[in-house]
Amino acid sequence: MGKRHFLKMTRLLMNQKYQNLRLFVPRTRRYAYFLYFGLTPESKGRIENVVGFVKKNFAKHRVFHNIDSWNEQGWEWLNRTGNSKIHNTTKKRPVEVFTLEKQHLKPVSKNIDIKNNYETSISRSVHKDNTIRYLSNRYSLPLGTYNKYEKVSVKETEDRELIIYIPETGEIIAKHKVPEGKGVLVKDRNHSRDRSKGIDAFINTVIQQFEDKEQAYDYIQLVREKYPRYIRDQLQIIIRETKENDPQILSAALNECMKRKLFSATDFSDIVAYVKRQRQKHGTDKENVKPIEPLNKLSSWIMETEAHKRRIDSYTIILEGEF
Repeated sequence: MGKRHFLKMTRLLMNQKYQNLRLFVPRTRRYAYFLYFGLTPESKGRIENVVGFVKKNFAKHRVFHNIDSWNEQGWEWLNRTGNSKIHNTTKKRPVEVFTLEKQHLKPVSKNIDIKNNYETSISRSVHKDNTIRYLSNRYSLPLGTYNKYEKVSVKETEDRELIIYIPETGEIIAKHKVPEGKGVLVKDRNHSRDRSKGIDAFINTVIQQFEDKEQAYDYIQLVREKYPRYIRDQLQIIIRETKENDPQILSAALNECMKRKLFSATDFSDIVAYVKRQRQKHGTDKENVKPIEPLNKLSSWIMETEAHKRRIDSYTIILEGEF
């Protein structure tokens, strides 16, 4: 049934039983807004009763042919039943009660505006890796979305484009093409970039992680000259290495990169791994190894006990049969 025509008259069903419930139907919208005061279970039930009365008394057993005939039947039902029959509790006709109640209706404090106009949308939870799941695939979201929003809404268009937006404001935060297969990670490179900082501020943050800040500045400037368009991606790789390794390894890797003229973040990451392997091979990290302590300290004497050792000649004599 057409909400625009039907719900304008539904407010006539309001009577003294629904004195804290008001229904507003803007003429430029197809939807009605229920504003009720005193958030109680009873108030919620009153709305459900009105909707249930319309569904069970009017819509039930009627066949929908087209919107015009449905609206026409709705008007006739309102004039005949919905607004004219005496209410079982109040013993009054809603059409008569409304003439008294409409003078107490309060206007909406401000214009109600719907930011997004998507007719069909689906809610999805945001995962820790800033992705959502839709039809057995994963789709990336901008960095930091998980910390800001618990859920987002999605809508698939006719040309198989997935629109991801904030339901409260209608702000579109991502658009992806829906792939053909299953289990695909659809990722936008821009979503993995931290855009909360400018490039210069990001460079300064990375430099502070090194012991030799002047050398680090020179190295990053050379990386920036080589990859001006992808400097943010380069910085993210470098700062990831600074968080996972100690300053001595970073300094050794930085010196090696400058010596070999390796001016890229991936080369820096490879050199860091190389330095770590070399240190493990030559045992340069032994000073950080803690001594092994036995679980049972009462039996520590067992660790100091040496087994009896026989001479190899004893076994040789037995094998040769000279015994």
